[in-house]
Formats: sequence, structure tokens, C-alpha cells
Amino acid sequence: MTVAVQKIRMGFVGGGEGAFIGQAHRQAAGLDGCYELVCGAFSREPENNRSTGNALGLPASRCYSEWQQMLAAEQALPAEQRMQLLVIVTPNHLHAPIATQALQAGFHVFSEKPAALNLAEVQALADVVKNSSGLYGLAHTYLGYPMVWQARDMVRNGVIGALRKVIVEYPQGWLSQDVAGQGNKQADWRSRPELSGLGGCIGDIGTHAFSLAEFIADQPIEQLCANLGIHVPGRQLDDDAAMLFKMASGASGVLIASQVCAGEENPLKIRLYGDKGGLEWRQEEPASLIHRSLDQPLRVLRSGVGQPWLCDAALQRMRLPAGHPEGYLEAMANLYRDFAKAIRQGTEAVGVPGIEVGVRGMAFIEAVIANHRGEAKWTTLANHP
Repeated sequence: MTVAVQKIRMGFVGGGEGAFIGQAHRQAAGLDGCYELVCGAFSREPENNRSTGNALGLPASRCYSEWQQMLAAEQALPAEQRMQLLVIVTPNHLHAPIATQALQAGFHVFSEKPAALNLAEVQALADVVKNSSGLYGLAHTYLGYPMVWQARDMVRNGVIGALRKVIVEYPQGWLSQDVAGQGNKQADWRSRPELSGLGGCIGDIGTHAFSLAEFIADQPIEQLCANLGIHVPGRQLDDDAAMLFKMASGASGVLIASQVCAGEENPLKIRLYGDKGGLEWRQEEPASLIHRSLDQPLRVLRSGVGQPWLCDAALQRMRLPAGHPEGYLEAMANLYRDFAKAIRQGTEAVGVPGIEVGVRGMAFIEAVIANHRGEAKWTTLANHP
């Protein structure tokens, strides 16, 4: 007789009614049936917290008014009842404090990015992760897309030859006006350094472009030359960023991130060129990977279960036959599925961005800001333990 695998008991901090990212996480976590939501501290607003828990079918006793209360109460429950994984979907300033206490209390953690407010804070968190028995995952969702893994595999295997150029761009338009001043809570906390950190646009979406470039190119960015801008009067943090960069192999690159490109939605895009050809992937059309060659016609690789020309890492992250769209939720679900496997097996969470990605991303933010504010043409992006 086959014994049913127990679902991993999951709790949330943040993600109350009206918060897009919390609902996205719950939907993604539920896609493969690996998790069961058992508790939460969803909002500092009592009515929002209560109504969110009620809508999700949770008993009032496990809807907590504060995250500290939740950690203590869950830790006191019998092992077979208590939360095993804590998901953090709060504003940035709470990511590291909550993750630190959760790991020290014996819980696994899956956190929205960035991992912390600054480099010193994320390095301290990295020490906690290292000394903890819990696993730590970071929601760099775009690294869960199958065709991103396909692109990385093709670069690794020399399909486009020696890498020469990387161009990555992430333009959005939702902050083209002062929507924070109009009462948009998501825009408000992102515009406040004490809640968001030193970077605005560069921290919010620039880090996605940065991590995507390093992941597919399979090498680090070593130097950068950056310019940050603020286009909406009264805004404290950057809403526009552009930079040149140099990679470890000598490849050169361009990174653009902006949240004031009026009319744009979410067109994250990357192009990589070697001495034999190039690759192009667009988040808004994630099932397609364009392959260009010097001496062959352009071809478009399409995602889909069983496609023989795709690598194993890509196929493992596909769920449907070709022509059936898979998108953002499926990409995030891939991270949750890999994380669940690691929790059950007690192994490293292979395929899930971890604290090292968090440290790398924060080092990137601080290098960009330092270069923008300083007089040096190039700033070295050092590797940090």
C-alpha cells in the first residue's frame, strides 16, 4: 500500500487582502499540492488580518496579530501540528529580521526579495542561514522559467560560442506618476528608504535583471558604470537606472531598469551574443527562446513537455504540452516544488535561489549606488562570502 506524502505545513507573514504578491505566492505554492496553509500574520490591520484568514479557511486561533506572536505560538505546538515553512511577503525592511528569528526558531524560510535592507544585514542573515538547520529560499521568480534554464544550458554548452555581449532590460510604467501620493500602498513603501532600502527601481526590479543576466551567462558581473535618476518630483529613491557592465569572461553588457516607462507592463527581456550566435528571451512571451546563428536561419525553440530538443533542466520545469501557456505562477511554483523536495529530503534546495543570491543582489545594489554617487568610471562588484 502506498503511503500518502504529508503536505508541508506553511505559514505567512504579510500577504493580506489587497496584496498581489501574497496571493501569487499562495497560488504558486498550491499548484503541486505540496503545501498546506496552517497559519498567518497577514496584516497589521486587525480587520484585514481577520478577514484574510477567514477567507483562507483558517481558524481564528492561528491568525496572529504579530509575526513574533506567531513564531512563539507555533513553536509551542506539537511537532506534528506546527508550521514548518514560513513565507515572508512583507515590505523589505522586515525580511531579514523575520527570517533571522524564524530560522533560529527552527523553521524553514521562503522570502520575497531583497533578502535584507543592506549588505551588512544580509551578510548577518547569511551567517544565521549557515548555522541553522532550516533551509532558506529567495523568490527570484524569473529564475523558475523553463526557457531561462534552456538558455543557460545553451550558453554553457557553447551553442552561441564565446560570450561577447549581454543586454538585459526591465522597463515598467506603473510609477510614471506619483501614485504613492494618490494612496497606492505598494508604491508608498517602495518610495521610503527606511522600508525599501537604499535602492528604489534598482532594488525592486534591477536586481531581477542582474540575477537573470548572471544566471543565464553562468558567470558574474565584475565591474559596472551606472547612472540613476528620479523623474517624479518628491520621490526619494531612484525610479530609473542604466548601466554598462563587464563580466568575468570579458563580455560586455548593458542593463536598463525603469519604472517610469509609461505604458509598459512587465517586459523583462535578455539578449546574449557569442561569436557563433545569440539568444533572446522575453518574460511576456516566456514559452519562446529565439536562437540566432551566423550561418543558419533564425529558429524559435518552444517550451512543452517532451520536446526532444530541450535540456533536462528545462523539461523538469515544464508542466503542459507545447502551445499551452505557462507563466509567472508556474515559474514561482517551480521554486516552491523544488523547495518542498529539499525540505522532505533534508537536502540543499537545488534550483531555488538562496542566500548567496540575496548577498549578491545586495552587493549589486550598493555597487550601483556607490558608482552613481562617486567619481570613478568603474566600480568593482566584489564577491562576498
